[in-house]
Amino acid sequence: MAALELIAVVLALIYVLLAIAEQRYCWLAAGLSAALYLGIFWRAALLMEAVLQLFYVVMAGYGWWCWGTHGSADERPIRRWPWRQHVTAIAAIGVLSGICGSLLDRYTEAALPWLDSLTTIGALVTTWMVAQKLLENWLYWIVIDALSIYLYLARDLHLTAGLFALYIALAFVGWYTWRQHYRRQRPEQDAGTASSAP
Repeated sequence: MAALELIAVVLALIYVLLAIAEQRYCWLAAGLSAALYLGIFWRAALLMEAVLQLFYVVMAGYGWWCWGTHGSADERPIRRWPWRQHVTAIAAIGVLSGICGSLLDRYTEAALPWLDSLTTIGALVTTWMVAQKLLENWLYWIVIDALSIYLYLARDLHLTAGLFALYIALAFVGWYTWRQHYRRQRPEQDAGTASSAP
Protein backbone atom coordinates (compact mmCIF):
# COMPACT_ATOMS: atom_id res chain seq x y z
CA MET A 1 0.00 0.00 0.00
CA ALA A 2 2.79 2.45 0.89
CA ALA A 3 4.52 1.99 -2.48
CA LEU A 4 1.26 2.39 -4.40
CA GLU A 5 0.38 5.45 -2.35
CA LEU A 6 3.78 7.00 -3.14
CA ILE A 7 3.33 6.42 -6.89
CA ALA A 8 -0.20 7.83 -6.74
CA VAL A 9 1.08 10.89 -4.86
CA VAL A 10 3.82 11.55 -7.43
CA LEU A 11 1.37 11.23 -10.33
CA ALA A 12 -1.12 13.50 -8.56
CA LEU A 13 1.59 16.14 -8.08
CA ILE A 14 2.52 15.90 -11.75
CA TYR A 15 -1.15 16.42 -12.59
CA VAL A 16 -1.43 19.62 -10.54
CA LEU A 17 1.85 21.06 -11.81
CA LEU A 18 0.86 20.43 -15.43
CA ALA A 19 -2.64 21.82 -14.77
CA ILE A 20 -1.12 25.03 -13.39
CA ALA A 21 0.91 25.28 -16.61
CA GLU A 22 -2.31 24.56 -18.58
CA GLN A 23 -0.74 21.53 -20.22
CA ARG A 24 -3.17 18.98 -21.57
CA TYR A 25 -0.97 16.07 -20.44
CA CYS A 26 -2.04 16.78 -16.89
CA TRP A 27 -5.10 14.63 -17.59
CA LEU A 28 -2.97 11.52 -18.31
CA ALA A 29 -1.28 11.81 -14.91
CA ALA A 30 -4.67 12.43 -13.29
CA GLY A 31 -6.16 9.26 -14.79
CA LEU A 32 -3.26 7.05 -13.67
CA SER A 33 -3.20 8.52 -10.18
CA ALA A 34 -6.96 8.05 -9.81
CA ALA A 35 -6.76 4.42 -10.88
CA LEU A 36 -4.21 3.73 -8.12
CA TYR A 37 -6.12 5.71 -5.50
CA LEU A 38 -9.29 3.74 -6.25
CA GLY A 39 -7.77 0.66 -4.65
CA ILE A 40 -6.07 2.60 -1.86
CA PHE A 41 -9.26 4.33 -0.71
CA TRP A 42 -11.36 1.19 -1.00
CA ARG A 43 -9.00 -0.61 1.39
CA ALA A 44 -9.09 2.37 3.76
CA ALA A 45 -12.93 2.19 3.86
CA LEU A 46 -13.25 5.69 2.39
CA LEU A 47 -16.03 4.59 0.08
CA MET A 48 -16.98 7.99 -1.32
CA GLU A 49 -13.33 8.77 -2.00
CA ALA A 50 -13.07 5.45 -3.87
CA VAL A 51 -16.12 6.32 -5.98
CA LEU A 52 -14.59 9.74 -6.60
CA GLN A 53 -11.57 8.07 -8.20
CA LEU A 54 -13.82 6.41 -10.78
CA PHE A 55 -15.17 9.85 -11.61
CA TYR A 56 -11.61 11.17 -11.89
CA VAL A 57 -10.73 8.51 -14.43
CA VAL A 58 -13.74 9.55 -16.54
CA MET A 59 -12.96 13.24 -16.02
CA ALA A 60 -9.38 12.66 -17.15
CA GLY A 61 -10.75 11.61 -20.53
CA TYR A 62 -13.20 14.51 -20.55
CA GLY A 63 -10.49 17.01 -19.57
CA TRP A 64 -8.17 15.65 -22.28
CA TRP A 65 -10.94 16.24 -24.82
CA CYS A 66 -11.92 19.69 -23.46
CA TRP A 67 -8.37 21.03 -23.44
CA GLY A 68 -7.91 20.51 -27.19
CA THR A 69 -5.81 18.40 -29.46
CA HIS A 70 -2.38 20.05 -29.23
CA GLY A 71 -2.03 20.80 -25.53
CA SER A 72 -1.76 24.55 -26.04
CA ALA A 73 -2.82 26.72 -23.11
CA ASP A 74 -4.55 29.11 -25.50
CA GLU A 75 -6.85 26.58 -27.15
CA ARG A 76 -9.39 26.90 -24.35
CA PRO A 77 -9.39 30.30 -22.61
CA ILE A 78 -9.74 30.67 -18.85
CA ARG A 79 -13.21 31.84 -17.82
CA ARG A 80 -14.88 33.13 -14.65
CA TRP A 81 -18.29 32.54 -13.11
CA PRO A 82 -20.57 35.29 -11.81
CA TRP A 83 -21.18 35.08 -8.04
CA ARG A 84 -24.71 33.65 -8.52
CA GLN A 85 -23.29 30.52 -10.12
CA HIS A 86 -20.95 30.07 -7.15
CA VAL A 87 -23.86 30.36 -4.73
CA THR A 88 -25.73 27.70 -6.72
CA ALA A 89 -22.69 25.41 -6.88
CA ILE A 90 -21.95 25.71 -3.14
CA ALA A 91 -25.59 25.11 -2.23
CA ALA A 92 -25.71 22.04 -4.48
CA ILE A 93 -22.51 20.69 -2.90
CA GLY A 94 -24.02 21.16 0.57
CA VAL A 95 -27.33 19.46 -0.24
CA LEU A 96 -25.80 16.51 -2.12
CA SER A 97 -23.17 16.03 0.60
CA GLY A 98 -25.88 15.92 3.24
CA ILE A 99 -27.84 13.29 1.31
CA CYS A 100 -24.80 11.13 0.60
CA GLY A 101 -23.47 11.45 4.14
CA SER A 102 -26.82 10.43 5.58
CA LEU A 103 -27.04 7.39 3.30
CA LEU A 104 -23.48 6.30 4.03
CA ASP A 105 -23.98 6.76 7.77
CA ARG A 106 -27.15 4.69 7.76
CA TYR A 107 -26.37 1.90 5.31
CA THR A 108 -22.59 1.40 5.25
CA GLU A 109 -19.57 1.10 7.50
CA ALA A 110 -17.91 4.08 5.79
CA ALA A 111 -15.40 6.00 7.87
CA LEU A 112 -16.28 9.67 8.46
CA PRO A 113 -19.27 9.55 6.08
CA TRP A 114 -20.24 13.22 6.32
CA LEU A 115 -16.77 14.65 5.71
CA ASP A 116 -16.04 11.96 3.12
CA SER A 117 -19.20 12.99 1.25
CA LEU A 118 -18.44 16.71 1.48
CA THR A 119 -14.92 16.40 0.10
CA THR A 120 -16.08 13.98 -2.58
CA ILE A 121 -19.02 16.03 -3.87
CA GLY A 122 -16.93 19.19 -3.69
CA ALA A 123 -14.16 17.52 -5.68
CA LEU A 124 -16.64 16.31 -8.31
CA VAL A 125 -17.83 19.85 -8.97
CA THR A 126 -14.36 21.34 -8.80
CA THR A 127 -12.80 18.79 -11.17
CA TRP A 128 -15.48 19.67 -13.72
CA MET A 129 -14.55 23.34 -13.16
CA VAL A 130 -10.90 22.53 -13.98
CA ALA A 131 -11.95 20.82 -17.22
CA GLN A 132 -13.96 23.94 -18.09
CA LYS A 133 -10.94 26.12 -17.16
CA LEU A 134 -12.87 28.18 -14.63
CA LEU A 135 -10.45 30.37 -12.69
CA GLU A 136 -12.20 29.96 -9.35
CA ASN A 137 -11.57 26.20 -9.27
CA TRP A 138 -8.35 26.91 -7.35
CA LEU A 139 -10.24 28.61 -4.52
CA TYR A 140 -12.60 25.64 -4.22
CA TRP A 141 -9.58 23.31 -4.09
CA ILE A 142 -8.05 25.23 -1.18
CA VAL A 143 -11.14 24.54 0.95
CA ILE A 144 -11.53 20.90 -0.18
CA ASP A 145 -7.84 20.14 0.33
CA ALA A 146 -7.86 21.60 3.84
CA LEU A 147 -10.82 19.39 4.82
CA SER A 148 -9.22 16.38 3.14
CA ILE A 149 -6.08 16.61 5.26
CA TYR A 150 -8.07 15.77 8.40
CA LEU A 151 -9.91 12.98 6.56
CA TYR A 152 -6.69 11.27 5.46
CA LEU A 153 -4.86 11.69 8.76
CA ALA A 154 -7.81 10.03 10.48
CA ARG A 155 -7.32 6.98 8.22
CA ASP A 156 -3.51 6.89 8.59
CA LEU A 157 -2.89 7.97 4.98
CA HIS A 158 -0.03 10.24 5.95
CA LEU A 159 1.57 10.57 2.51
CA THR A 160 -1.78 11.54 1.03
CA ALA A 161 -2.40 14.05 3.83
CA GLY A 162 1.02 15.54 3.09
CA LEU A 163 0.14 15.67 -0.60
CA PHE A 164 -3.01 17.62 0.18
CA ALA A 165 -1.06 20.07 2.34
CA LEU A 166 1.17 20.66 -0.68
CA TYR A 167 -1.95 20.92 -2.85
CA ILE A 168 -3.06 23.92 -0.81
CA ALA A 169 0.17 25.74 -1.62
CA LEU A 170 -0.08 24.70 -5.27
CA ALA A 171 -3.69 25.89 -5.42
CA PHE A 172 -2.53 29.37 -4.42
CA VAL A 173 0.11 29.18 -7.16
CA GLY A 174 -2.53 27.94 -9.62
CA TRP A 175 -4.88 30.79 -8.69
CA TYR A 176 -2.16 33.39 -9.19
CA THR A 177 -0.88 31.88 -12.45
CA TRP A 178 -4.31 31.41 -14.03
CA ARG A 179 -5.44 34.86 -12.88
CA GLN A 180 -2.40 36.43 -14.57
CA HIS A 181 -3.15 34.52 -17.78
CA TYR A 182 -6.84 35.47 -17.55
CA ARG A 183 -5.92 39.14 -17.27
CA ARG A 184 -3.57 38.88 -20.28
CA GLN A 185 -6.18 37.16 -22.43
CA ARG A 186 -8.92 39.71 -21.64
CA PRO A 187 -7.57 42.46 -23.95
CA GLU A 188 -7.22 39.85 -26.71
CA GLN A 189 -10.81 38.70 -26.21
CA ASP A 190 -12.06 42.30 -26.14
CA ALA A 191 -10.10 43.10 -29.30
CA GLY A 192 -11.53 40.02 -31.01
CA THR A 193 -15.04 41.05 -30.05
CA ALA A 194 -14.49 44.58 -31.31
CA SER A 195 -13.02 43.44 -34.64
CA SER A 196 -15.95 41.12 -35.26
CA ALA A 197 -18.49 43.88 -34.61
CA PRO A 198 -20.12 45.41 -37.76
